[in-house]
Amino acid sequence: MKSLKEYLVPTVTLFVICLVATFLLGLTNSVTAPIIADLAAEKEMKSRQVVFADAASFGEAVILEDGTSVVAALDEAGSEIGHVVVNVAKGYGGDISVMTGVDANGKVTGVNILSHAETAGLGANATTDSFRSQFVGLINGITVSKDKAGDNSIDALTGATVTSRAVVNAVNAAIEAAGGENIG
Repeated sequence: MKSLKEYLVPTVTLFVICLVATFLLGLTNSVTAPIIADLAAEKEMKSRQVVFADAASFGEAVILEDGTSVVAALDEAGSEIGHVVVNVAKGYGGDISVMTGVDANGKVTGVNILSHAETAGLGANATTDSFRSQFVGLINGITVSKDKAGDNSIDALTGATVTSRAVVNAVNAAIEAAGGENIG
């Protein structure tokens, strides 16, 4: 029969190891969390500049009921010249997070795919400049064309029509959100 010492020593040793590891992880998190937050804010600002290059600065984000984020794009004088909208659409491989710039006239100034789980070489091509640039200057009611894009439509990605439609749906929803009355 084992003595109490044979049970107690490994238990206390394991407890001390866990306690030290927990303390070190907490310390690491407290040091790195502000750095990570600053990098995320910088990345978001750069993404906003990509989709709305004419903006000198951006206002505070307003989160709508459906989780859509709307940020006012401001000129040098601080006047509102449009909005940057981040929303999510359901693609073939999962959710696609899309950032869209919309000017005061309701025209798309740029589109950026923030994250996706689409198939490499097919739906993942939604991140290419050639696909995203098709949206610039379009207005609400954008459609997907399998043949040739016409007025207010874009060419679908070959083999990835579901992804193309998802991005179009996100951009159309962003245009609506940018013109919405519920934005502060």
